[in-house]
Amino acid sequence: MPTPDCFVAAERARQPVPVLACSRDHLDVLLPGLGDAQRAWVEAQAYRAEPGTHLALPGADGGLALVLAGVADAADPFALAHLPLALPEGDYHLDTGRSLPGLDPAGALIGWGLGAYRFDRYLRVTRRPARLVLPSDGAAEAVAMVEASCLVRDLVNTPAEHMGPADLEACARDLADTHGGRVRTVEGEALLAENFPAIHVVGRASPRAPRLIELTWGAADAPHVAIVGKGVCFDTGGLDVKPGSGMRNMKKDMGGAAHALGLARLVMDRRLPLRLTVLIAAVDNAIDGNAYRPGDIIATRKGLSVEIDNTDAEGRIVMCDAITYAAEQSPELLLDFATLTGAARIALGPELPALYCNDEALAADYLDAAARSADPLWRMPLWAPYLAYLKSPVADMANSGASRMAGSITAALYLQRFVPAELPWAHSDVFAWSESDRPGHPAGGDAQGLRAAYTLLKARYATAG
Repeated sequence: MPTPDCFVAAERARQPVPVLACSRDHLDVLLPGLGDAQRAWVEAQAYRAEPGTHLALPGADGGLALVLAGVADAADPFALAHLPLALPEGDYHLDTGRSLPGLDPAGALIGWGLGAYRFDRYLRVTRRPARLVLPSDGAAEAVAMVEASCLVRDLVNTPAEHMGPADLEACARDLADTHGGRVRTVEGEALLAENFPAIHVVGRASPRAPRLIELTWGAADAPHVAIVGKGVCFDTGGLDVKPGSGMRNMKKDMGGAAHALGLARLVMDRRLPLRLTVLIAAVDNAIDGNAYRPGDIIATRKGLSVEIDNTDAEGRIVMCDAITYAAEQSPELLLDFATLTGAARIALGPELPALYCNDEALAADYLDAAARSADPLWRMPLWAPYLAYLKSPVADMANSGASRMAGSITAALYLQRFVPAELPWAHSDVFAWSESDRPGHPAGGDAQGLRAAYTLLKARYATAG
């Protein structure tokens, strides 16, 4: 796979310009080591290394000789994310010897790569990002994280016209072909024949056939990990139709599927010694004469009946069949990703995914991985008494209820009903979107918790090389 255009191998770099990360205090340490003309330039510009700023220093020939980059926290992987699209085109290398102590070169690579990201499928690119020289070793994993994160962003940013259930399947097949995996799909009416009724009922109103996408990879005797992703390619809300403002960005409702595929790419690229099963429930929640209705009682693969209180709570419906199928295969770990609730955003905002977990050791490992990868998650409680909000007088449970209280928790509790108690499981309720256009996180699709999940799996199963 080609290296992203924001990176360059050392042997191919053309007179790379050094970049020094510095804080205001560290700038005072650097200044005596600069030449008289460069010190005078810094003083003339009144540069004080404020975070998110940079200053280009000229050489004796008038060309670019050095870049000072202001950072607040050297350990923040996004500390230099403002540079790739702010610096002139050309090659640069990170001068770790003179930079602020504590700078993590691998983290800086990730921030540089994500800072260079642009969704340009429908745009003509007018300039290339500045290229950072890759170190001689230790860069492959960081580059793989950038590529996986950019895959998530590209999938989420692609309009629903070009990102339907078949397109998610095509992405899974492309990943499988590249890395030696296998893909099987159950599509359309075959979902009923193979006992995936909940996936079918949500997707049946769309002319684009619903499907369960199953990607498998790895040795049969390796530890088995299952990953489930919500793939609602567009969510109108169904007959409980969303208002225009709520529907505007619903191309992103397949963000959980994008995360599952991005994590699969990372696992396969880095060849973690495990057996992987990735399940994507891919549908459109559309409106037509055969759309499912409020008050309907639907079947699920697990055998639980569900009363439909709200057709806009469709993600948990398609997820429950996929989770049941994953559990039937007896993995030792189950992770899922879903843009499941707006309530999680009310509780934690757009930048902090909600993590639910039924296993204390797994939760501790996941949060530790999030901290080590600077990819934050916040654990929320699986507060069992709130299951009362999902009671139904005519079915085993409802998909939602009249109360607006604890919406993210009740959605997670719904999913938990389909997870065997003995199976360690973690659910990430992600936004998959950046609302603020800030360095490393341009407005649009975003990967959240992806590096944390990979770091968790790597810590548990180690790399083969």
